[in-house]
Amino acid sequence: MAADPGHPDPPKKDLPDHVRDQKAFLDTELKPRLDRAVAGRGHVLFVDAAHFVFGTYLCCLWSIARVFVRAASGRQRFNVLGAWDAIARTLVTVTNTTVVNTDTMCDLLRAVAARGLVGPVTLVLDNARYQRNKIVMGLAEEFGIELLFLPSYSPNLNLIERLWRFTKRKAAYGRYHPTFADFRAAVQDVLDRVPTTHANKLASLMTLNFQEFDDVSLLAA
Repeated sequence: MAADPGHPDPPKKDLPDHVRDQKAFLDTELKPRLDRAVAGRGHVLFVDAAHFVFGTYLCCLWSIARVFVRAASGRQRFNVLGAWDAIARTLVTVTNTTVVNTDTMCDLLRAVAARGLVGPVTLVLDNARYQRNKIVMGLAEEFGIELLFLPSYSPNLNLIERLWRFTKRKAAYGRYHPTFADFRAAVQDVLDRVPTTHANKLASLMTLNFQEFDDVSLLAA
């Protein structure tokens, strides 16, 4: 029977299947590579894109007087494609204000390769089409970089997601930026201070403890 065109197709796997996939990935794929990196015999970097929209990010606070919050248009965004080194706690980024695509991913691969890391290099990333295609996979092979793709519906296993939330809180929550240039500069300032001002906070946030879900909402691959 054909699917109702007004409704999306249901997930091909049910929740227990996803839980099993995540556990198997952690135990047999991710943790062995992280153990190797901790021992100094390799590098594991978590890759993802963040799209920081020039808009209003509300947060909760107490105010005696009524407060009117100024708002931006929300029509511009600052894109950051990043690779977070799980052990060295360093960040490699490629940024733009247009779109993240295969070319952007190739630029990130070149930036990672330019670091001259010694030993096996693994990038952990999701299955976005601009990341999982012949061009990207061919360039990664040329650089000797392993691409380790996460199971579907597994943002909880991508360490860099925590960094994006941290950046959004620091740069945007409860703040008004008059222009897009100001907003972009605020985001970039947080990223620039990852290894200095924010190092202590990120040391406790970016640990190698991953939340394993027994019950999750399946949103998007």
